[in-house]
Amino acid sequence: MSNLRKRLMSGDFVITVEITPPKGPDITGMVKKLEELKTMVDAVNFTDNPSARMRLCSLAACKLSMDAGFEPVLQMACRDRNRLAIQSDLLGAHALGIRNLLVMTGDHPVWGDHREAKPVYDIDSSILVKLVANLNSGLDINGNKLNGKTEFFCGAVVNPNAEPLMPQLKRFEQKLKMGAEFFQTQMIFEIEKLERFIDYSKKFNTKVIAGIVLIRTKKMLHYLASKVPGVVMPSWLIDKIERLNDEDVEKFGVDFAGSIILNLMERKLCNGVHIMAFSKVEEVKNLLDFLKIRM
Repeated sequence: MSNLRKRLMSGDFVITVEITPPKGPDITGMVKKLEELKTMVDAVNFTDNPSARMRLCSLAACKLSMDAGFEPVLQMACRDRNRLAIQSDLLGAHALGIRNLLVMTGDHPVWGDHREAKPVYDIDSSILVKLVANLNSGLDINGNKLNGKTEFFCGAVVNPNAEPLMPQLKRFEQKLKMGAEFFQTQMIFEIEKLERFIDYSKKFNTKVIAGIVLIRTKKMLHYLASKVPGVVMPSWLIDKIERLNDEDVEKFGVDFAGSIILNLMERKLCNGVHIMAFSKVEEVKNLLDFLKIRM
């Protein structure tokens, strides 16, 4: 059983962080970031060609993380693989000792840096959750017996910011029925939107990790608001950051993210947070220092 699973199931508030694998074979910077984060968070998520932009594969990044003594979360998208390749990669990941999964459908290549790439989408994230549940039962997606069972801790994604929310709630229920054991949310900017989802999810007794982004520049603000699918940036937040001097935006980003996390912890609204800092480890450390000072 992974440490992340143990902590979530025991009721601890977990903190995970996202690292984007490098765009190229040089892993020096990524390994350095892992060393800096050691003992500070519970696990590291490695993105799978995020926003359809080509990167070092998540599976290799997870193995390098384990070599550095760090527990990883393997992200896997349906966009780039058919069901045959997905099952093969998952069995390979399990053989390497990877236990935590976060599965998603994946952004269309039109959003990325290889727009001519042909999307696969042989299955969607709900079916992928079921596929993992099958592997954990010693079966492939077609029900054929394997020579053993996997032990994956499988999470899925949900977007509490969606309007209307009901389609997201239906997808959430579907993923639960397929076997999802925890959920990670899209970036949360307004606690009220997370709260309405949590109120709905309570009857299912599942674990929810809230996505928290660290906004460091106005350019990043506009990129998130206009270029990242699924992100719903409230107009009041955009206006507030626009009024700041450029040099004050990063501090505001840490303070804003920290205040949301403290609110979530004090109210015990969810089971943890996932910090999206786009591999800026120094900002993660600043945020964690902010939390220590105020806890």
